[in-house]
Amino acid sequence: MTNPIDPSSFLLSKADEDEDFRERLLVNPKGTIQRELGMTLAEDLEIHVHEESDTKLHVVLPPRNRYSVAEREAARTGAASLAFLRKTLHDPAPPIRSFAPNLSTGGQEHTATPMALANACRESIRRGLNFLESTVDENGAWHCIRFSTADPNIPRHFERPPFVSALCALALENSNEVRAKALCAATKAYLADTIEYPGLWRYNRHLPQDLDSSTLCSLVIETHPWVLLGRNVPKILANRDEEGRFMTWVLEDGEPDVVSSFRVEVDPVVNANVIAYLGDHPETRPAQRWLETSVSKGELVGSSKWYPDPVSIYYAIARAMIRARPAFIRLGPALLDHILGLRDERGDFGSILQVAQVVSALHNIGKLECIDMKRQAERIMSSQREDGSWPEVLAFGDQTLRWGLVGQIGHGSESLTSAFCIEALERLVDELKSIAN
Repeated sequence: MTNPIDPSSFLLSKADEDEDFRERLLVNPKGTIQRELGMTLAEDLEIHVHEESDTKLHVVLPPRNRYSVAEREAARTGAASLAFLRKTLHDPAPPIRSFAPNLSTGGQEHTATPMALANACRESIRRGLNFLESTVDENGAWHCIRFSTADPNIPRHFERPPFVSALCALALENSNEVRAKALCAATKAYLADTIEYPGLWRYNRHLPQDLDSSTLCSLVIETHPWVLLGRNVPKILANRDEEGRFMTWVLEDGEPDVVSSFRVEVDPVVNANVIAYLGDHPETRPAQRWLETSVSKGELVGSSKWYPDPVSIYYAIARAMIRARPAFIRLGPALLDHILGLRDERGDFGSILQVAQVVSALHNIGKLECIDMKRQAERIMSSQREDGSWPEVLAFGDQTLRWGLVGQIGHGSESLTSAFCIEALERLVDELKSIAN
């Protein structure tokens, strides 16, 4: 059975049509749901099913809002103020650390055997995990740095939005290292602690809820009951434009309105992430067709407000290709051509973050052999610092200069780059071992 896009609605519909299923749902709701949907629910989760009649009515109250009335009012009225924005930030971040990778092997013949290189990658992964253990905080939150890409004199600040934690956990979950699993488990706890009913997240308190954060976080904590039963699906599906594409911001009365000037913003990465979460269903097909057309016609470069680098767009679509099969399966050749077209004359792909995302995207497409895997593995390892980290690189951010130089904000961190480099090295280890065998 194809997983229903909205499990709660599916269960109600089936109970209305199948009397035997209805009885089983009333007598043993948890076991019946697990068998019907092929899922395992948490042991401490209770499920109660109530049957209404013409003389018996049930009113179900949603959970209490995690924010008080005063906190919600402060976010709504203070969203545009610098003072309120500062409340969402943390200690000032240190200046970016300079680093010159050792690229002396560039263009030379690789002498290491595939197995020796795979073992070196494994050691690099473990050193990277050592670093990450020192940076992910006790709550399981990954820190990112907010900085100006136009003026280095503007102070840099740490922030810890759920979005960044989810983004890093999705990269790190591809590692079977015990410590990687532990970091992901801690991140899941943090995301569960920041969820808002019925299963949505916001980047920071001064912003409204958004589909980018909500879908990535849902992918990470997919066993949370609100996510598992699709409680957030109706709101996600309601946030589409007339063409069926998903809009970024979930705006409601009483919410911060700082994004009103671009409230119907449609972003390719956001749409890819929604499809990765919801899967291949009729409700997501218009967005799929839009992305497929945009990729085929080469229209994605410069199309994203938040992801100015085309590599990050291709990476997100390739991730959705794996998670929402058969969505985007026909896009493999076009994605491959666009990604390979980004190479310079030496066969390189720009920053170390771009290299890492290219490796993972090509792995998801099934075409990792189309690049020099040894060279890319050596380049990633040569960019690692002694403390196990990889350099801070611009990962995402508004580069449109809508508000002048002061509004050209970037986001990135050493831990974020490190998570993507570890994901890429895990992909390369598998391929290098296959070659060796």
